[in-house]
Amino acid sequence: MGKNNFTYKVLVAPLDWGLGHTTRCIPIIYALQNADLQVIIAGNPTQVQLLQKEFPGILNFPLKGYNVHYSKKKSFLPIKILAQTPKILFRIYNEKKWLKKLIEEEKIDLVISDNRYGLSNSIIPCIFITHQLEIKIPSRFLQRIVQKINYHFINQFSLCWVPDFEGEKNIAGDLSHPKKIPRTSLRYIGPLSRFENQGIASFKINWLFLISGPEPQRGILEKNILANVHKIPGKTIILLGKPGKKNIYQLNENCTVINHLDTKDLEKIINESEFIICRSGYTSLMEILSLQKKSIIISTPGQPEQEYLAQHLAAQKWCMEMKPGDDLPATLEKAKTFEYIFPDFSEMPIKKHVEELITLLKNNPSLIQK
Repeated sequence: MGKNNFTYKVLVAPLDWGLGHTTRCIPIIYALQNADLQVIIAGNPTQVQLLQKEFPGILNFPLKGYNVHYSKKKSFLPIKILAQTPKILFRIYNEKKWLKKLIEEEKIDLVISDNRYGLSNSIIPCIFITHQLEIKIPSRFLQRIVQKINYHFINQFSLCWVPDFEGEKNIAGDLSHPKKIPRTSLRYIGPLSRFENQGIASFKINWLFLISGPEPQRGILEKNILANVHKIPGKTIILLGKPGKKNIYQLNENCTVINHLDTKDLEKIINESEFIICRSGYTSLMEILSLQKKSIIISTPGQPEQEYLAQHLAAQKWCMEMKPGDDLPATLEKAKTFEYIFPDFSEMPIKKHVEELITLLKNNPSLIQK
């Protein structure tokens, strides 16, 4: 399996639901490369474009996504998901065939799949990344079915990495710490973040809006914010989260709208901001919490995961929640007096887990298996 000087080839392939799965793979890819592993990536054109900006020249392969569509209304979500199940299962089946061929052609030693269920193979070690060991759906009957499917596929992987704290104080709550866990080995690898806290005491930006997530809700949130921004006092930046577009324009005297920023510029602008307003997508939460930022989180309607995360973190006072129907300017005013409590992010153990992985690969890959 090993090649020149114990260099291994690793495939990293994130899910395509929004860009959160892709961006949280960035610190993992850096850790792999720093350990002298050759990393190749797979994804749809938007994912590949984002990762190529971060890692110029990285070898990449096209891989279709699940292309899941969410309903505009929460009540329709179970029906919408159920209707798309055959399409998802077909994609998973195709992923398995695609991976088998790629392993043979590219001599891959290890696979790291962020929530792509079909990227397991019995020939080489395959790692599954997820913070959703438990999947919440607004239908108990449907949730039981989806949970069985979830563990059926996770158990086909050599190892499952959970990007969260292992203890009682954690980001994902029941999602990452369910009563019943899968059979495959678990590792709580700690939260993943591309950013470092620069310790800025004097902020240049009062309000930073990070718009993200799948359509149509991403666009709906964008319209709502743009319609209310003239009521917001103070320096405001709205980041639309549209990779590939570099347009920057001044909406009014206090507000700048930016389509997209690379990691370094995004890290700078978040550090310079006093308050962050964003969706309660898991990757966004890991990154703003790692910087100990005061945040207002808005869950995506129809996504029980985000609704649960917003409630869970608001209960710990790690974030403030803005609920549907809340007035935006009034919510921002309340945030000024909200008593935030920040978790300790002093240790980011992903490097340790990559080192463990290399040791297992060198000595005996079967050690990963239970």
